[in-house]
Amino acid sequence: MKIAIDVSPLKTGHKFRGIGVYTENLIKGLEKIKNKDFDFILVEDKKIPFNADLVHYPYFDFFFLTLPIKKGKPTIVTIHDTIPLVFPEHYPAGYKGNLKLFAQKLSLKNVKAVITDSENSKKDIFNYLNYPKEKIYVVPLAPGEEFKKINDKNLLAKTKKKYDLPDNFVLYVGDVNYNKNIPGLIKAFASIKDQNLKLVLVGKAFVNKEVKETQEILQLVKSLGLEKNIIFLGWVSSEELVAIYNQATIYCQPSFYEGFGLPLLEAMACSCPVIASDNSSLGEVCGSAAIMVKADTIYSIAEGIKLLINNKAKREELSKKGLEWVENFSWEKTAQKTHEVYKKVIK
Repeated sequence: MKIAIDVSPLKTGHKFRGIGVYTENLIKGLEKIKNKDFDFILVEDKKIPFNADLVHYPYFDFFFLTLPIKKGKPTIVTIHDTIPLVFPEHYPAGYKGNLKLFAQKLSLKNVKAVITDSENSKKDIFNYLNYPKEKIYVVPLAPGEEFKKINDKNLLAKTKKKYDLPDNFVLYVGDVNYNKNIPGLIKAFASIKDQNLKLVLVGKAFVNKEVKETQEILQLVKSLGLEKNIIFLGWVSSEELVAIYNQATIYCQPSFYEGFGLPLLEAMACSCPVIASDNSSLGEVCGSAAIMVKADTIYSIAEGIKLLINNKAKREELSKKGLEWVENFSWEKTAQKTHEVYKKVIK
């Protein structure tokens, strides 16, 4: 069995986003489990070799033509979420985008199987893309092996000094899209009024002032007088990110919606206590190892943060629970489940 995997996302801006993380780690996981009966080939730009038994596109865009209409080989595709379709008013497609969405839906009809990250996304793919439930397979993601508890005080001190990290801070890692609810997080943080506590926001988009959402976030921070209380970091290396997770007092992701929410597991793997919203896929991802809050209620987010900031015993309890829970996830398991989908489709 020979699988062709399209790695085009690794050659674009997606390399530093969720799709790139997924593609890269899936390949590493598959490398560990391949044998004489199963191998894979990495391809770009839909150039599929004649000897491939199956093609896997590890990404699906709603408003760009990422999936070919004509497929010379049995094809599967990974769809992480349908967030642009859940919140169309916040992700306007335009006339051309809607035409491409029509073409992508058409192309999806002759796909042999869809892989997705969560049961919630499976439900959404059925509801919004009308793809048969029995052909949708849930394969959870995992934090990379580098995400772990660090005892090297020199490494931690080096990262702390480089980014001027405070002793106590709430951490968020990710993008600035509407569904992430960054304004809600900032307003909740502002309501706590604790001058010894900072908010650290990590992600490439936070330092890109051309992004509309970033402009709105910066304006909000200024209007609340929080310029000295919020630290904006852009992209950081994986090693540095692990060190930042390790030093955060708590990790908070009060999203309106997520297809999965990988930073939550990354934080847990680094023994950082977690706060997340009680919606979409986040209950699946967190289990009972997080404080769950209402994303649409500033008070609820703020109370979750205060509960952990003021209760060291609760933080230690969640750190322990998180480390135990995250053992359920690994990229080798993700690769194994993906391989099982390959076998089912080829049979």
